[in-house]
Amino acid sequence: MVDLSALRAANASRFAHAKLTRAADFKPVARRLVGTQAKSRYQTVAARTGVPWFVIAVIHERECSQSWRGSLAQGDPWDRKSVHVPAGRGPFASWEDCAVDALVNCPPYAARNKDCSIGGTLTLLEQYNGLGYASKGRPSPYIWSGTDQYVSGKYVRDGVYDPNAVDQQLGCAGLLLAMAAIDASIKFGEASASNVAPFVRKTGQPVVPAHPDSVPAKPSITNPAPGSVGAWIASFFKKAA
Repeated sequence: MVDLSALRAANASRFAHAKLTRAADFKPVARRLVGTQAKSRYQTVAARTGVPWFVIAVIHERECSQSWRGSLAQGDPWDRKSVHVPAGRGPFASWEDCAVDALVNCPPYAARNKDCSIGGTLTLLEQYNGLGYASKGRPSPYIWSGTDQYVSGKYVRDGVYDPNAVDQQLGCAGLLLAMAAIDASIKFGEASASNVAPFVRKTGQPVVPAHPDSVPAKPSITNPAPGSVGAWIASFFKKAA
């Protein structure tokens, strides 16, 4: 099982050191993704889901080369029922409606992500493609292709990993770097443990924090700890009353 906390840290570290190795390829794609009309459509979906518009943009590019006829979920046409995983979605009335469904109702449920740090963002994107690379301790080309953080290794088909194959698609991290160089509004939040439910290493199940009402209040003058001198004094005055 992949330790997501460790993966977030690893992705944040890689991003801090990453350099584009195919900058000439990234630039025109980045311009297209941050273009006024495209950005407006991404912002419409962002307003409905809470997913940052630039994250929606890179998913759109990776899943269907920014085709407005393709679903954000897997690239299938959104005006008919999808046949690839996640299958059986749709048809939808618009690209935007399909995008909302992909982000809200399909794994990895991007709309639920609250960690908008670069490590959290890249790990969400990696989960979108699958954690097969992370389970091998290898950088995912879905994220790092086109940067110096990736050399080779690719799943050439389901369940078949070729360590010598090289992914020719541009990765999400490089796209975000190239987009941020053009659009200064692209910013990431601070990493915070409170943004993400911790995972139990053995089971992988999220730890559900206790509801504040169920947590005993800290001892104080008005709420002394049982058995303390303060509790005895409070009891004495209560009896006297």
